[in-house]
Amino acid sequence: MIVDDAVVVRGLLTRWIEAEPGLQTVGSMRSGREAIEQFERAKPDVVILDVDMPDTDGITALPRLLEKKRDLIVIMASTLTRRNAEISLRALALGAADYIPKPESTREITTSMSFRRELIDKIKALAARRRRTAPLIPAPVSAAVSALMAPPAPAHMVDRRDENTLQRVVSPSLVPIDEETLTLRPLPLMLPRVLLVGASTGGPQALNRFLASLGSMIDHVPVLVVQHMPPTFTTILAEHLTRAARRPVHEAIDGEEVRAGRIYVAPGGRHMRVMRRDGMATIALDDGPLINFCKPAVDPLFSSAAEIWGSKNLAVVLTGMGSDGTRGAATLVAAGGSVIAQDEDSSVVWGMPGSVANAGLCSAVLPLDQIAPKVVRLFSGDRS
Repeated sequence: MIVDDAVVVRGLLTRWIEAEPGLQTVGSMRSGREAIEQFERAKPDVVILDVDMPDTDGITALPRLLEKKRDLIVIMASTLTRRNAEISLRALALGAADYIPKPESTREITTSMSFRRELIDKIKALAARRRRTAPLIPAPVSAAVSALMAPPAPAHMVDRRDENTLQRVVSPSLVPIDEETLTLRPLPLMLPRVLLVGASTGGPQALNRFLASLGSMIDHVPVLVVQHMPPTFTTILAEHLTRAARRPVHEAIDGEEVRAGRIYVAPGGRHMRVMRRDGMATIALDDGPLINFCKPAVDPLFSSAAEIWGSKNLAVVLTGMGSDGTRGAATLVAAGGSVIAQDEDSSVVWGMPGSVANAGLCSAVLPLDQIAPKVVRLFSGDRS
């Protein structure tokens, strides 16, 4: 079901959806009120819900739609304003599955292939999750990843594999995942000193819960977070995470020093890496091309952190679509670091965490509520 007050947008989205095998538009509504009234007749599995509409807006309609169908997938659609970013993140807390940033004008929507691709990808991924079928993610056919499945060397004998070899980790054909047959790596002997986090679809809710459960451990390590989000949204996300973690969270600033006790969020629209400057680890932001169709992407952070901190890295890959983070995780593991992934049952979409897990790069694959306790134990020296 498409719910948007702009008739051109409704018509365009309908054509896009109808062009996809297996997808069907069951309703095209101009207001939240109309969507509520016509819900039983349309019986949608997924609702694309505009934030700004006359009569009954998206945030008002959301809880009433969810009351009608407990497993309904709602994707909020909004333009990139601070107000709409706030509303979209609030909608996630109220039960929306995800959000999608909408181009400012009808003309931009009409010509934006990236918006079309993102919309269709999210509908398919979230609907697949609703049907509780195994998500489709890349299979580990690369020799580079296969080599990384061997137990890690002791900290003093870390194998610095050739970077060019790691770059040959590709995104091969999509195959179903069997979580019970995953290969887990032993934990490195070196205690972690840096926490890296990557997330996408479902990430804001997962990050809130994860950071809130780390407690005082955050005071002793730097935490660097990449969440797939556009500009403005990451500003609001940092404010929300500050409340959850009960510690300051801010969008990273180019050139600032990375320090323990601080939480850095990659700003929307810019990749975040780390580099050495005058002997200190610092943030490096860039406006380069999309990586894995994303900006910010997780891979640049993981790969650069592997170069700067080596075996002192612990990376956590939370819920999200696609395979972003797998290449970076391979580089990180080759440098002696370790990776924990969120499990399928607790993920909104088991794409990113499933990809790193299926590639044999993880030392643990855990439900969301078990990841923070495990991380705290590892940073304290407890390997249990």
